[in-house]
Amino acid sequence: MLVIGTARQAPATRAEIAYDEAGSGEAVVFVHAGCADRRMWDAQFTALAAGYRVIRYDWRGRGASADAVGEFGHHLDLIALMDERRVRRAAVVGASDGGRIALDAALTRPDRFRALVLVAPGLSGHQWPRTMVDRARRRLHAVVPAERLRRYEAGTAERIEPADLDAVAEADAEFLVAGEGRDRTAVCPEVWRRAVEMGRLTRQRIWSAPRATELLPRPPARGRLAQVTTPTLVISGLCDVPEIREVSTLLQQEIPGARHIELPDTGHLPPLERPVEVTAALEGFFASLGADHPATAADGRPDAGGVGT
Repeated sequence: MLVIGTARQAPATRAEIAYDEAGSGEAVVFVHAGCADRRMWDAQFTALAAGYRVIRYDWRGRGASADAVGEFGHHLDLIALMDERRVRRAAVVGASDGGRIALDAALTRPDRFRALVLVAPGLSGHQWPRTMVDRARRRLHAVVPAERLRRYEAGTAERIEPADLDAVAEADAEFLVAGEGRDRTAVCPEVWRRAVEMGRLTRQRIWSAPRATELLPRPPARGRLAQVTTPTLVISGLCDVPEIREVSTLLQQEIPGARHIELPDTGHLPPLERPVEVTAALEGFFASLGADHPATAADGRPDAGGVGT
């Protein structure tokens, strides 16, 4: 565990963050999806450790990290994690809401990021269409009564039924991981099992956590895409939710020089469902950027000089 916080957050909002680190060389930081945890990067973390210094972590309030309390910023946590691990500059790879976090961090501190990979990303300041929200809610209401679901989401339920966690995790996976025009039978059984397992833990953490407020950047990224100076790759699955795919297209169109890879027969979690293809895309993109040479220590880790909150 690593205790992180930033100068822009009150001391009470510092939190223990669970993370893994391996390899040496240029740094790559992985930010997981909101429906998963750091285990979603198993394949990429292992493969890239052969040539890079790789770091993956659980957001505060998710996975094995401490609960989120008070006011905090996920994008500020990412920068603070880099500070604590003495990473001067990194490539950051974010999936889904982790892509939103990665983009917000890159806009906040562009000097800290040499590359940006956004996998089926969200976007701060973007309003998801009512059509998408309604479809997702109908799936949840089909497996958990609306009033019980309301108590879970408000944090007022005296008990969380294990069967409800199972049902909601599977409904979420049907909507996102299987995606448009597919059902669970289209997904590799092991991928399905892992996605549901991570989704179940995510729902349990959200429903049982203390109330907290995420601080988003002001202004949000939605109106600032033309300001992104970090080389950017967008990766999306062609079977992902259409409204999410539209965000990927928007980012490719509005971020200067952004590239876009679309993977056929793939839902919302390409790193889990298409590990070989995603790993190859990352390696190819990083190689195309050329070497980055910050001041480094003898072990290949960036010198801490000039890094701080």
